[in-house]
Amino acid sequence: MASMSPPSVPRFSVEVYQNVNLPEGGREVNAIVTVTAAGGPGEPSLPSGSLSPGSFSPGGHAPDAAVVVMVDCSGSMDYPPAKMRNARDATAAAIDALRDGVAFAVVAGTHQAREVYPAGGRLAVADATTRGQAKEALRKLGPGGGTAIGTWLRLADRLLSSSDASIRHGILLTDGRNEHEEPEALRASLDACAGRFTCDARGVGTDWEVKEVTGIASALLGSADIVADPAALAADFTSMMETVMGKEVGDVSLRLWTPQGAEVLFVKQMAPTVEELTDRRAAAGPRASDYPTGSWGDESRDYHVCVRVPSAHVGQEMLAARVSLVLPTPDGASPHVLAQGLVRAVWTDDLAASTSINPQVAHYTGQAELAQAIQQGLDLRKSGDVDGATAKLGRAVQLASRSGHEDTAKLLAKVVDVVDAANGTVRLKTKVSEEAEMTLETRSTKTVRVKK
Repeated sequence: MASMSPPSVPRFSVEVYQNVNLPEGGREVNAIVTVTAAGGPGEPSLPSGSLSPGSFSPGGHAPDAAVVVMVDCSGSMDYPPAKMRNARDATAAAIDALRDGVAFAVVAGTHQAREVYPAGGRLAVADATTRGQAKEALRKLGPGGGTAIGTWLRLADRLLSSSDASIRHGILLTDGRNEHEEPEALRASLDACAGRFTCDARGVGTDWEVKEVTGIASALLGSADIVADPAALAADFTSMMETVMGKEVGDVSLRLWTPQGAEVLFVKQMAPTVEELTDRRAAAGPRASDYPTGSWGDESRDYHVCVRVPSAHVGQEMLAARVSLVLPTPDGASPHVLAQGLVRAVWTDDLAASTSINPQVAHYTGQAELAQAIQQGLDLRKSGDVDGATAKLGRAVQLASRSGHEDTAKLLAKVVDVVDAANGTVRLKTKVSEEAEMTLETRSTKTVRVKK
């Protein structure tokens, strides 16, 4: 495809929130890095060559995107029979949300993966005709067979790799456990697909495994959620596809450069969800590392960066880290820097200054603990440890109350009876619906933004 003018993309900005002050000998620097992408059509474009050839301007035209929808067609989708019909309708709704010019395909997933449309190992290009053909092909889908999600992902990867689109995305729906594939096989598939495309995962009903679905979304930098009522699938699929259509730039990395003697202890996404990025580090030159963030539209995210610096004396100051948003170039040259921010360290003998915790850092430290307390509490509840589960879920109630996390507080109240939210005093409910427990677990990593 001939090279075209690069598209208008969001303007990125980086803001760093931290307490720069350390006591004499202090070494640990914490910062919340807020990355915001705003603008798009009508805003200044990136320099020529900073995006892949064949891109289109999003302003009323097709985004530079390719999407594969993976639909569970295993035998369990027949219970109740309306579930399969709802899945077909939801996929049709997602196809309707595709903009003209987007490359797409539909995969039926059982113990193997089969391309339903357009077939032949290729992608179709969305227009009125292909959307109609795809929806006609969906009508032939019926339930039968097992579940091996890794095969679905690998087929999606092969299809998406045939496109030079900068935004490659999957939407995956399952209603059951990955019973026809070893956990190691799914893990290997996720490792193979990571960095090649992003993927939203949905569990429909209540017979699927939360950690499998959230693990897929986490590995592939997408969202995960429960759709307990199959009738709600169409609205959810439409919303997911509209979000994908709003993406304007893909494969953006958070790059951390640290000076001699400093090291990155961890990098976590904190909003809109808690996501550990530390172990996804890729070397990016001397003392620099890249951490994947996936694709961006008009949005804002928060990251917690922790750096260990060499100890120093009172009055000294140093740059602890330089944070950049970078976009790779197709020819492998130096990536385009979209925005930068600085993390600093200043040594002081002012006790009040050095012991003050930045409000943003404190807020997100609490949010990470909240997510962990919920996960641990539910695991302890499942194992029969009533006292341990009560303590952890009580702590979660306390943290949710402190941080104003009203949605999580409501979900917790379906699992425990809250006696005193401020002190975290709760009693486990004797009867909890699977939907309530699975919804709490699935959404436990969702966070509320700190008020700045």
